[in-house]
Amino acid sequence: MSPAEVVSLALYYVTLGILTMYSVPRVYLVRLRKRVGRASARPGQAEACPTFPPITIQLPLFNEPNVAARLIDAVARLEYPGAMDIQVLDDSTDETSDIVARKIAELGAQTGVSVPHIAHIRRASREGYKAGALAHGMRLSNAELFAVFDADFVPSPDVLLRVVPHFADPRIGMVQARWGHLNREHSMLTRVQAIFLDAHFAVESAARNFGGRFFNFNGTAGVWRRAAIDDAGGWSSSTLTEDLDLSYRAQLAGWQFAFLSDVEVPAELPSELSGFQDQQHRWAKGSIQTARKLLGTIARSDANRATKTEAFFHLTNNSAYLLSLLLALLIVPSIVIRQTAGITWTFAIDFVLFAASTGSVLFFYVEGQRWAGRPRPRVRELLAVLPVGVGMAARNATAVLEGLFERGGHFRRTPKRGNGARDLRERKPRIPVAELILVAFFAAAVVAFVIARQWVSLPFLILFVSGYAYVSLLALRERMSYGRASQ
Repeated sequence: MSPAEVVSLALYYVTLGILTMYSVPRVYLVRLRKRVGRASARPGQAEACPTFPPITIQLPLFNEPNVAARLIDAVARLEYPGAMDIQVLDDSTDETSDIVARKIAELGAQTGVSVPHIAHIRRASREGYKAGALAHGMRLSNAELFAVFDADFVPSPDVLLRVVPHFADPRIGMVQARWGHLNREHSMLTRVQAIFLDAHFAVESAARNFGGRFFNFNGTAGVWRRAAIDDAGGWSSSTLTEDLDLSYRAQLAGWQFAFLSDVEVPAELPSELSGFQDQQHRWAKGSIQTARKLLGTIARSDANRATKTEAFFHLTNNSAYLLSLLLALLIVPSIVIRQTAGITWTFAIDFVLFAASTGSVLFFYVEGQRWAGRPRPRVRELLAVLPVGVGMAARNATAVLEGLFERGGHFRRTPKRGNGARDLRERKPRIPVAELILVAFFAAAVVAFVIARQWVSLPFLILFVSGYAYVSLLALRERMSYGRASQ
C-alpha cells in the first residue's frame, strides 16, 4: 500500500473506533438506569408542601400562529393554590401577537371563571432570542419560581401541583417533567422522533438524575428556582442551547435537580423533516458550544470522575454526526484499498465495530420504550431509526463545525401545525444538495460492488444510501410543496 492508502485506512479505523466508543455511554446509561431502578428514582422527593411559593409561568413565543391560543388556554387552566401569574413573552413579527391579544381579552371577558393575571410582554428587539426573552421576563417578576412552556406544549391542569412540592427541599434548583407526544402517530418521521425522545427522557435523563450525574433542563416543561438561575449567572445567549448551558452552570454551583419520570407534559413533534432538521441543527450546534464553554470548568470542579466522564460524553455526543459523515466519505476508499491489497480479512473488524455501534443504538431505543411504559417498537420503526440518524449526519455535521468556532447564532424556530394547518417556515426548505450527492455516490458504489460480486461490503453501503435517500426524498417533497394551500 502507498503511504496515502495507509493514512486513509488508518483514518477510517480511527473514525470507526471513536464512533464505537461513543456507543458505550448508551449501554452505560441503560445499565445505570436498571441499577437505580424505580425505587430510588426520587431525589428531591416531593414532601408535604406547607406553602406554594409565588410562581411565574413564562411562555416564550416567536411567530406561532397555529398554537399560541392553544398554549394560553392550557396554561390559564393550571391549578395552583399560591400566587401565580403568566407572562406571554412574545417576540413575534407576524399575526401571532394579534392572536395572543385576542385570546387574553377573551379570557379576561369570561365571567365566573378564575383566570390568572396574564401579561402580554413585547420587546423592542429579539436580542438574545429565547434566553433574552426569559431573562427579560424575570426582571419584570418578583416570583420565587419560574415555569417554562414552549409554544408546542399543552400542560395538564395539575402539573404544577405535582412538580412544585419538590421545591420543599431547599437544595432543588430545577424540576423537569417528561415530554409526551401529541402527534406520535402522524407519520414514520414523528414515530422515530418519539422513539428518540422517549429514550432521552426515560433512560438518559432518568439515569443521569437518579444516578447522581449531571442532567439538564430541556428548555420547557420544567420549573426553576430563581435563586438557582441567579447563582448560575442567569440566562445566556452565548450558546444556542441556553437550557443545557444554564443547567450545567447551576449544578456546578451546587444546586440539585429532580427529574419526574411519572409527570408527562404532551407536546407536538415537528411533522416535517425541515423543522426536525432545524431543531436538531440547533441542538447539535448548541451542545458543542456548551462543551467549549464549560468542559474546562467541569474538569476543574469537585465532581467525581464518573460524573465528569459522563458529562464529557453528554456534551460532545453530537460530534458523532461529524464522525459519521467522515466515515461515509472514507468507507468506499477503505473497501477498495483493502480489496486491492488483499487484506479482506479486516472486514471482520468492521463487522464487529459496526455491530457494536448499531446494536447499542437499537438496544438503547428498545429500552427507552420499555422504561417509558410503551410496547416494544414495531420492527419497521426500529429499522427506520438507523437510516434517519445516518441521513441527518450531513446537516448536523455542519452544526458541529459551527459550534466549534461560533458563539451563539440565529435561533430558528421549529414550525408547528397545531390546528392541522401547514406552518410556513421563515424560509423556503432547502434543496438537499449534500445528501443528493451522497446518494449518488453510494448508489454508484452499490452498483459497482454488485457487479464485482463484493457482497460483504453491501450491508454497510446500503445503510448509508438508504439514510441519505430517505432524507433527500422528504426534503425534496417539502421543497416542492412549499407555499401550497393549508392541508
